[in-house]
Amino acid sequence: MNKEKIANAENGGTPREKIIVRTSIIGIIANIFLAAFKAVIGLMSNSIAIVLDAVNNISDAGSSLITIIGTKLAGREPDKKHPFGYGRIEYLSAMVISVIVLYAGVTSLVESVKKIITPETPEYTATSLVIVGIAVLVKIVLGRYVKSVGLKVNSDSLVNSGEDATLDSVISASTLVAAAVFLFAGISLEAWLGAVISLVIVKSGIEMLKDTVSRLLGERNDPDLAHSIKETVLSFPDVSGAYDLVLNNYGPDSWNGSIHIEVPDTYSADMLDRLIREIQVTVYTKHNVILTAIGVYSVNTHDAETIEIRNKIHDIVFSREHVLQLHGFYLVKEEKTMRFDVVVSLGADDRRRIYTEILNDVSKEFPGYQFQIVMDTDFSEE
Repeated sequence: MNKEKIANAENGGTPREKIIVRTSIIGIIANIFLAAFKAVIGLMSNSIAIVLDAVNNISDAGSSLITIIGTKLAGREPDKKHPFGYGRIEYLSAMVISVIVLYAGVTSLVESVKKIITPETPEYTATSLVIVGIAVLVKIVLGRYVKSVGLKVNSDSLVNSGEDATLDSVISASTLVAAAVFLFAGISLEAWLGAVISLVIVKSGIEMLKDTVSRLLGERNDPDLAHSIKETVLSFPDVSGAYDLVLNNYGPDSWNGSIHIEVPDTYSADMLDRLIREIQVTVYTKHNVILTAIGVYSVNTHDAETIEIRNKIHDIVFSREHVLQLHGFYLVKEEKTMRFDVVVSLGADDRRRIYTEILNDVSKEFPGYQFQIVMDTDFSEE
């Protein structure tokens, strides 16, 4: 594959970085202004809910700053110590944002419980309520904007920040409801509202944290991406199968992996070399995925008996539950050997038992043959 072409394409990630930084700066400015207004209003009206809302805006500004730092660090060039780059730092920054949200929720809950035990009467003014109402609208617009940009550029940090901003708008709106209840009914729901808000924040923080940790641990292949890559590979002449696709994620939009292809056993080394290089370039160009390795399964050609045996093997293998694929079949009649791979679902209770049963079944059907059967995994299994 053309290494210079890949390097130039990777440098094209700069526009994405600029979009994330610009969006985060907008978030920082908006949240600082909102926090200042809410803090003043909350202290003047003696409203714990509005004060906690102001603190939450400060944490949002901090989250946006972490997003900028994480994006900058993730954009560093690969080196000897980290040859696959620093893209996963973005996941770490998303994790930090989740922890901040979680901490803000727990802190708010503690303060709300204190106010429930020792309640204070709020003092609302028309001006303060109008400003809070404007803040609700600002947060709704900001949340939708930041999340939409995050989805567009595949940034977990921006998506988390956008979701948090949308949650803030709900929180701010609830303070207006509490104020209306107090003004018309004389009932103060401030502390109790603060407790409910805090629990919602805690829940949101836990969910964000779980999603980010899951990405860091390593999730299965994206089914849509895996399917499109296999379709691209199968579009090449003489490629009759594409299997064993493994994708490794080293940050948003940073993928490399490997795949096996089935080709006729008449292919020469030169033909294979050209085919593999063409596949690598095409997959990178269309899907931004670097295939670092392409393995080869040879397929028997021009032999009716071999095709009949393969069909029998197919029927035997698929008679077992939880079998997803059979591939890489090859028969050497002179040596009386057969080899193939069997993909057993990860949802099976005992994959090893199914593999053993398949081996016993084919051995009974074809005595005297030696079998090389590999139990394989589909990393895109839904």
